[in-house]
Amino acid sequence: MPKGSKELTAARKDEIITACAELYKTMSFKEITIKDIGTVTSFTRTSIYNYFQTKEEIFLALLQREYELWIGKLEQIQARYENMTRMEFASALAHSLEERPDLLKLLSMNLYDMEENSRMERLIEFKVVYGRSLDQVDGCLIRFFPEMTKQERRDFIYLFFPFMFGIYPYTVVTEKQRRAMAQAGVDYADISIYEMLYAQVKKLLGI
Repeated sequence: MPKGSKELTAARKDEIITACAELYKTMSFKEITIKDIGTVTSFTRTSIYNYFQTKEEIFLALLQREYELWIGKLEQIQARYENMTRMEFASALAHSLEERPDLLKLLSMNLYDMEENSRMERLIEFKVVYGRSLDQVDGCLIRFFPEMTKQERRDFIYLFFPFMFGIYPYTVVTEKQRRAMAQAGVDYADISIYEMLYAQVKKLLGI
């Protein structure tokens, strides 16, 4: 690890993660290399290895940051509202993830590779944040729906979080995929991230 303050280290790591996020907008996970990431940072490519050993670690850090931003939104929901109806909460939860398409994209495509090719300490850091997201959703359910039993909350979480893995592929479709489905005779209807989430959360809440 290079010499310097914790703030400098954190700033450089964040710059690397942000560079990766920018490239991910136009390139695939497989296409992006550490060399590519290095070209859009303010320091040399070899310096990246002082912070991340593999590109998977960089992507895992990006996913961790996306989870942290989502957790922040869930905390805002709890701080802002004393009470919410089930439909209001379904809408708020759907909006909170609508704002995090990179989170949904990474979950749907590359989670196994990121975790498998990251050092244990990096994976533990990520799992801590992931665990906080579980706790935060559970906290929302406790706050707004105190009548729900512990088992009902657990059922919600264990159905909702796996569901997140499939949202992106069903809501973001390329032109090539559209043509293939049309030629295959597959009936496809456009649906937004918000619409899919809102409908599912309502079902999970028994609306």
